[in-house]
Amino acid sequence: QLQLVESGGGLVQPGGSLRLSCVASGSSLEYYNIAWFRQAPGKEREGASCIGRTGITNDVDSVKGRFTISRDNAKNTAYLQMNSLKPEDTGLYYCAAKTRLLYSPPCVLSQSEYDYWGQGAQVTVSS
Repeated sequence: QLQLVESGGGLVQPGGSLRLSCVASGSSLEYYNIAWFRQAPGKEREGASCIGRTGITNDVDSVKGRFTISRDNAKNTAYLQMNSLKPEDTGLYYCAAKTRLLYSPPCVLSQSEYDYWGQGAQVTVSS
């Protein structure tokens, strides 16, 4: 059973940066597509970025050019580097995973796609 634990959240000023980590245990992350979702206060959870087993990524328009998702299978860890942060990026950030064959279609940012979820890391962007 795959377990995911996020870390790296915190309070940052607008324009600042944070890097979230998602450490997996119980299985090797190399067999999974990985995604980061976020939920702002009073809003529904939405997908931010995902990465497939081959490293192909997919980002929601609002984070393109600012967020970078990556993975280090040797460390069983995924990352979300967030730059040029805005107040509207504030929310609870979740790591999610789904097993996939190596050459499956690109990852998607749909919650129903993912089977395993972490508990979330709070990101607050405020001056």
